[in-house]
Amino acid sequence: MKIGKFSVLALAVILLFSAASIMRAQTPSLLKRTTTKTDKFDFSAGGTVTIAGAPSGSIRIVGSVKNQVEITAEIELQASSESDLAKLAEVTGFITDEGPGRTGIISYGTYNKLGDKRLWKKFQKELLGLPLRIDYVITVPRYCDLEVDGGKGDLSVAGVEGTMRINFLETTAKLEIITGSTTATIGSGSVDVALGVSGWRGRPANIQLATGDLRVRLPANLSAEIDARILRTGVIENSLADLKPRDRKIQFTDKSIIAKAGAGGVALSFTVGDGTLKLERLTLPL
Repeated sequence: MKIGKFSVLALAVILLFSAASIMRAQTPSLLKRTTTKTDKFDFSAGGTVTIAGAPSGSIRIVGSVKNQVEITAEIELQASSESDLAKLAEVTGFITDEGPGRTGIISYGTYNKLGDKRLWKKFQKELLGLPLRIDYVITVPRYCDLEVDGGKGDLSVAGVEGTMRINFLETTAKLEIITGSTTATIGSGSVDVALGVSGWRGRPANIQLATGDLRVRLPANLSAEIDARILRTGVIENSLADLKPRDRKIQFTDKSIIAKAGAGGVALSFTVGDGTLKLERLTLPL
């Protein structure tokens, strides 16, 4: 008896799914452990706080009137056994590099092998690729500068008055910018930037997003020179009716706005590779 081509294909698909099911059944499910690590130390206003996040994990930064840095890190590990989880816990966490004018918070784990070098000498190689994430809540002095590097996870910055430099691979971000120059480079995600949440104190800003949606909220009393661009695919949605072309011969398009707000002055640059760029008016709570 001959088997038609369709029957052969159907049989192959069934065998493929059966093999996949068998492999999943043979793969042990991973155990999960979540622990919390905290730290707190004095740090004067006016300095710089640097944060190196984990490849996966959120970072929330809050400004405070206290002259100290307070860290709460929720560390999630996965492994096939409790003993493996214990080994991973020994080599996962954060360290601080403290100085009078500059302090650092540095995440470590199997991806960078920082921490106690003695623990890495006989570390099992099969544990190197297991999932981990570190979620941070960090309180810093209100008047300080920030340098933040992150992987994949949410980002929030509020209540900090100082210069910011941010690099993130993939994120849903909410940034409140009060004063100080700001530079942010983000690979993909959704970014909400509010300038002047406590009154406009004009400083330059350069926000770049490769793929995703960038929402920029600007104060009513803004005086600045604005460059907004879509580099490849997508559109600019501009709801700021009072923006004027800096050059009357270069009109606004849905991919480029070269504008002056108020009397001009400080440079604000917003760039999206592929996605949507929204320019909106900032509304403050009553």
